[in-house]
Amino acid sequence: MNIVVLDDYQQVASAHADWDSLEEDVTFLDRHLEGEELLAALERAHVIVAMRERTPIDADLLARLPELRLIVTTGRRNASIDVAAARGRGIPVCGTAGLASSTVEHTWALILSAVRHIPAEDRSMRDGGWQTTVGTGLAGSTLGVMGLGRLGSQVATIGQAFGMDVIAWSQNLDPEHARSLGVRPVSKAELMAGSDIVTIHLVSSARTHHLVGADEIAAMRPTAYLVNTSRGPIVDTAALLEALHAGSIAGAAIDVYDTEPLPVDDPLRTAPRTVLTPHLGYVTNDGYDVFFREAVEDIAAWRAGAPIRVLD
Repeated sequence: MNIVVLDDYQQVASAHADWDSLEEDVTFLDRHLEGEELLAALERAHVIVAMRERTPIDADLLARLPELRLIVTTGRRNASIDVAAARGRGIPVCGTAGLASSTVEHTWALILSAVRHIPAEDRSMRDGGWQTTVGTGLAGSTLGVMGLGRLGSQVATIGQAFGMDVIAWSQNLDPEHARSLGVRPVSKAELMAGSDIVTIHLVSSARTHHLVGADEIAAMRPTAYLVNTSRGPIVDTAALLEALHAGSIAGAAIDVYDTEPLPVDDPLRTAPRTVLTPHLGYVTNDGYDVFFREAVEDIAAWRAGAPIRVLD
C-alpha cells in the first residue's frame, strides 16, 4: 500500500507518529504541488494524508486517481476536499482531532504583535534603531469577537484577563451563552463600530464569505485593528487593502488568506500596517502530535475494516 502525506512543509510529519507501525510505503511531500505535478505524485497512492486545507482534492482530481482507497485529513473538517465526490467513489474521508489552544494562542500573539508594533521594533533594533513606535494598551479597551464557539470563547476569556470589555456577535450567537461568559452580545454593526480589536473565529462557508466587507471595515474606528486567524475569504481582501493604504484603520494581523500559499506578488505582502504569518494557527509540535498520531490510527482502522472518525 502506498501512502502519500501532502504538504509536509517543515519536513517533520515522519517524527510526529509511528508510521513504521503500518509497515507500508509512506512518502512525505515537503512542497506544495498543483496540477499535473500533484497528479503525478498521487497517481499510485492508495491513501492520501492531507494537511488541513493546503491542497484541494476535488472531483476532477479524484476521477484521475483510480488507485485511491482512503483520504485522511488532519482536523475535523476540510473544505478543500470534495467529501461527497469521494464518498460516491467509495472512498471514505477520515479526520482527526486538533488543539484549539494553538490557534487561540496564535491569535493573541498576533494581537500583541500588532498593537505593540513588535515586528517593526524588531526590525528597527536589528538596524541599529531604538524606540520608533508608540504602542496601544489593551486594558480598558473593547475586544469584539466574531464567533463565540470553541475558539472564540477562549479568546474572549483571555481578553477579559487583560482587562478588556468583550463583546460578541455571530449569525448563530446564543445571547445567554455569551452572558454566561461575561461577554456582551451585540449586533454586527455595534461590534464593528464599537471595538478596538475585531477578531474573527467563524467557519468559512457561503454565509460567511466576505462577511467583513467594505461597509464593515468602513464602520471600524480609525484606531481599531482587524485580526483574522479563521479563513481568508471571510474578509474582503480588496476592501481591507484599501483601508490599510488609506490609513482608515490602525492595522490588521492576518494568518489566513484567499489563496494559500500566499503568492509572492500578493499585495498583502507589501501592505502597510500589517502583521502577517503563513497560516501558523495550528502549527505546533503538540498539535502535530495529535494530527499525525490519529492519522496513523485512521489508516490502521480502515485497513482493519473498521474506519473511524469518518467525515460526513
